[in-house]
Amino acid sequence: MIRVYQAANLPQAYLLAGLLRHAGITVRIFNENAQGGMGDIPFSEVYPEVWIENAADFTKANALVEAFEKAPIDKGSVFCRACSEENPANFELCWKCGMSL
Repeated sequence: MIRVYQAANLPQAYLLAGLLRHAGITVRIFNENAQGGMGDIPFSEVYPEVWIENAADFTKANALVEAFEKAPIDKGSVFCRACSEENPANFELCWKCGMSL
């Protein structure tokens, strides 16, 4: 297993994990419940981490992480073609049904 990302918060870790899973990469999130220990544990040890299981996926995962970090923030919205749910314009996948936007 290889750590590919240390997130600022849990939602950010889940967004990236979802993108990696959508690309066919097996992912695990560590430190999901560690933020409750902040103060007793050094803050750098409680941030959520995204790990990939297969080292062969590292190059592909790293490219997706870089794209995730550089994604522009758009405050508009877009509607899913599959379920018609409104999503923020910077989403790549529908939050409701998971279809590609």
